[in-house]
Amino acid sequence: MEALTYILEKGLVLIPMLNILGALIKGIEKIPDKYIPLILLVFGVLGAFGIIGFSVDAAIQGVLITGVAVYGNQLVKQLKTE
Repeated sequence: MEALTYILEKGLVLIPMLNILGALIKGIEKIPDKYIPLILLVFGVLGAFGIIGFSVDAAIQGVLITGVAVYGNQLVKQLKTE
C-alpha cells in the first residue's frame, strides 16, 4: 500500500486501533454509520497527537492514518461482496 510510505512508523499502531474502535462504534445503534469515519478521524488525530506530539505534522499523520484505516476497511468489505 503506497499510502503507508507517508505514515510514520510510530503511527502504524493506530490503524488496527481505529479498526477495532470502528467495529465497536458500529455496534452502537444510536450512531448512524455515516458518522463513523468522522468519529474515527477525531480519534486518529488525537492518537497521533498523543504519539507524535502536538503539531501540524501530527494532525496530518492522524488524517492519513484514519484514511488508511477507513479505506482498508471499505476495500475488504467491497472485495467480500463480489
